[in-house]
Amino acid sequence: MTAAAKFAATAKGMAAISTVMGGATSILSIQGQAQAAKAQAKAQANQTQAERQRLQQQQSAERINQRFQQEQADTQLQKSSIKAQEARATARVSAGEAGVSGLSVDALMNDLTRKQAIFNYGLTRQQEQSNYATELRLQDNALGSSQRMLAINKPIEQPDYIGGILKGVNTGLNTAGTLKSIKT
Repeated sequence: MTAAAKFAATAKGMAAISTVMGGATSILSIQGQAQAAKAQAKAQANQTQAERQRLQQQQSAERINQRFQQEQADTQLQKSSIKAQEARATARVSAGEAGVSGLSVDALMNDLTRKQAIFNYGLTRQQEQSNYATELRLQDNALGSSQRMLAINKPIEQPDYIGGILKGVNTGLNTAGTLKSIKT
């Protein structure tokens, strides 16, 4: 085999090696990018699901607390009503035993009813304010969760096919240049 033939064969071999290395580099680069994108998407899906569960539990806890406060208020209203009825009955009996009747007894009954109404109004107003505060917390929780969802679900960088191919071509050319410089 002549020197020219050997040189041509070596050049073909170097070109083949360069092509294979460039192609392999491109494929590996693109596969790596695709795997990273897939892993990121899975992580985001898991974090998104966890955030949804966290918000749902937080909202449920708020509603349970709201119902508990409402039950307490209802119990206080019921106790207030019973005490007021007992106080009016006691006052009526005492007035009857004392021989008092008329406007003074009516005034006493009205005073007891007024005190009960003031208490009931205050308790009802307090419960309305508590419900309003709960609704604000629920809205704040939802807004915070939306912000966390935006932070979790940032755009995922997709494989750069052109960049991968160019990187492979560059690797192939560099390899060819290196092999050529070794030969000469």
